[in-house]
Amino acid sequence: MARNRHRIALCLSLMSLAGLSLASEPLEAAPNESGDKGAQIYCYMRSNGNNHEVSWKASYAVIKRQSGGLFKSSPEHAAVMITEAVVEEPGNFPECGRYLGDLFGASASAINTNQTATEQSADSYSDDASNTNTPSTTDSEERYSY
Repeated sequence: MARNRHRIALCLSLMSLAGLSLASEPLEAAPNESGDKGAQIYCYMRSNGNNHEVSWKASYAVIKRQSGGLFKSSPEHAAVMITEAVVEEPGNFPECGRYLGDLFGASASAINTNQTATEQSADSYSDDASNTNTPSTTDSEERYSY
């Protein structure tokens, strides 16, 4: 009988500890806070001359590390979080709007490359079966492969 009382007391103690840990605030940043931090890093790095890939990796690392919840943010969701932060508070991220397209694969060099390839294929139409002016896999298709 005394043994059962000890078990019951132990179970109640563990349940109360579990309740305290569930009631306390999480240590991780809220999703909008991590999106703001990611946007700050991405925009700061881009405005100081860093390319998209370096800026993206740094901001995505922060978002993954600081996002709350059981699951980490996907690259696509992190890009949306950065975009939302910039659009909601454009004054906090001056001149950053011009970089947002790169988060979704619309870099200026990719657009120029695709436009040039399209113009070349239109100008060099032939019935020859060896025409290889078809677009290859672009950077935008592999944007979030890492």
